[in-house]
Amino acid sequence: MLGTVTGQPTRRRTHRRIRTRTTRVILVLTAVAAVSVIAVVAVVVVPLLRSPGPRPLFQLPVACGETWQLGTYPGHDDYDVDLFPTRGEAWGRPVLASYAGEVTVAGINGSLGGRTPDNPDGPRGRGGGYWVKIDHGGKWETQYLHMLEPPLVRVGQRVEQGDQIGRVGSTGNSGAPHLHYEQRQGWQKVETYFDGSPSGITHDDEEYTVKRKSNNCPA
Repeated sequence: MLGTVTGQPTRRRTHRRIRTRTTRVILVLTAVAAVSVIAVVAVVVVPLLRSPGPRPLFQLPVACGETWQLGTYPGHDDYDVDLFPTRGEAWGRPVLASYAGEVTVAGINGSLGGRTPDNPDGPRGRGGGYWVKIDHGGKWETQYLHMLEPPLVRVGQRVEQGDQIGRVGSTGNSGAPHLHYEQRQGWQKVETYFDGSPSGITHDDEEYTVKRKSNNCPA
């Protein structure tokens, strides 16, 4: 009986040591996880808190020397710009990068619909159809919507100002061939500037159009 009694405290001390080690391991792992979360938050949040850089010298996203009509209408959304050529057919016209940057989206927004040069009155799609987004650095971005066919660029590709990224079409929720275009600062839409001058399109309370000549020319 005495042998049996004297062995029990040893087992209890062993169990306590195991529990203590387990607790320490859990605390260490928790601390490591907390540090990892803080690091991830810093990587994600700190860039978002930085102020946008200076406005790039954006150019019209169309061929050098061409004059296009920029317009908006009620319900179009503030700062959104629709571009139509003042001369010639819109279908298939080159869409050019407004400024150098990296392609972050190149694909389909919504659904394509069925409007083509051979069937201009076909069914409308949804959203922006074939589209492209370009990150220009300094929290500046441009978007190009309703293009005719799959973009000519891919995600991650570096483009220079004036590089062709697609062709004008009427995919998505579009009533006629045109280019829907946006400039974003800190990922919020702002008034579009071209060659350093404001477009004047700041709201969609009423229909508004203005003509601009493209200076998106080879260096």
